[in-house]
Amino acid sequence: MLTIKNLEAGYGKVHVLHGISLEVPKGKVVTLIGSNGAGKTTTMRAISGMIAPTAGEITLNGERIDGMESFSIAKRGLAHSPEGRRVFATMTVTDNLVLGAFPRLTGSRPKGDVAGDLDRAMDLFPRLKERRNQLAGTLSGGEQQMLAMARAVMLNPEVVLLDEPSMGLAPILVEEVFKIIENLKSQGVTMLLVEQFAAAALNVADYGYVMENGRISVHGEASKLKNDPAVKAAYLGGSH
Repeated sequence: MLTIKNLEAGYGKVHVLHGISLEVPKGKVVTLIGSNGAGKTTTMRAISGMIAPTAGEITLNGERIDGMESFSIAKRGLAHSPEGRRVFATMTVTDNLVLGAFPRLTGSRPKGDVAGDLDRAMDLFPRLKERRNQLAGTLSGGEQQMLAMARAVMLNPEVVLLDEPSMGLAPILVEEVFKIIENLKSQGVTMLLVEQFAAAALNVADYGYVMENGRISVHGEASKLKNDPAVKAAYLGGSH
């Protein structure tokens, strides 16, 4: 589904990623954990075309997408729910969601049942349904995070990138966000998840990668990583 080989990327002269490789199989949830500054968000940005890789390969369904513009990558079915939410504050919740389906409405992706998917997104995120006509900028932080996730799902994507979906949220909302991720997983949605709460991420994921200083230090089945003494000591002590 999504394969990254020997990826290198950074910002100007700052080299952040040093030849990382990972795979996200169809229908699986893969998580990327690590400390702040390890390179997790840079990885997500390089995959979705927000920054250009300097070396390596990224393939989606067998097609090279590294070096493409973000809109071209989205047309191929990769949706990115970025760190910091980045909703369109002056648009309503409904308009934000419809915008997520824009490639489907313009014919660059199979259209399918956009209206039906909009109803399903509202059912999946009941808080959004209650606020469907509200401006996105007036939502709470947790509601904006849910909107960013729902907007990504509206692409009817091949893969969803979720970058720190629990960042800045109260514990009760973190729990709600992970229930939604579990629900998406049960529906067969393929996801790459970057998450500060490593234990919660490993609980929902099928497979995990640990990143340190722009490199993958260890990887394996999520259930095994949860019990790895080094991983537990470094990343799971303060998680839930």
